[in-house]
Amino acid sequence: MGIQSAPLSALEACSPAKLNLFLHVTGRRADGYHNLQTVFQLLNWGDEMRFERREAPGVTLSGDTDDIAPADNLILRAANALGAPDLGAHIHIRKQIPRGGGLGGGSSNAATTLLALNRLWQLDLDRDALMTIALTLGADVPVFTMGHSAWAEGIG
Repeated sequence: MGIQSAPLSALEACSPAKLNLFLHVTGRRADGYHNLQTVFQLLNWGDEMRFERREAPGVTLSGDTDDIAPADNLILRAANALGAPDLGAHIHIRKQIPRGGGLGGGSSNAATTLLALNRLWQLDLDRDALMTIALTLGADVPVFTMGHSAWAEGIG
């Protein structure tokens, strides 16, 4: 019988910003999006997020939320996408990344939420499962879920 660690009660994470080192549009799609190529450089700077386990089911959010409606908030959407309605957490965010600045703040927040709650709730979802969920949240979310700079191409 192996030694099992006690579940975490809280964790803190930096939700990193990103820069596009270049952006090459390779074509326009019929749905209004573009096909593109880019290199994402993740930064050692970003939003500060704290995740606390709660006994009550559901996820609550406080801090610099910009009053985004819950249905549109990528943090809450990511938490719900993990499919664990009986588990609970409180998330507090201190924004550093300007909203709408093209630095990936919302996508990074969603990815950080997936990774942090996977650990906090001991869901043990592997990288492939997290990437599948990440893709449903937005085109940039998988890059942040991987956690390192990357070449990317496709829809944007």
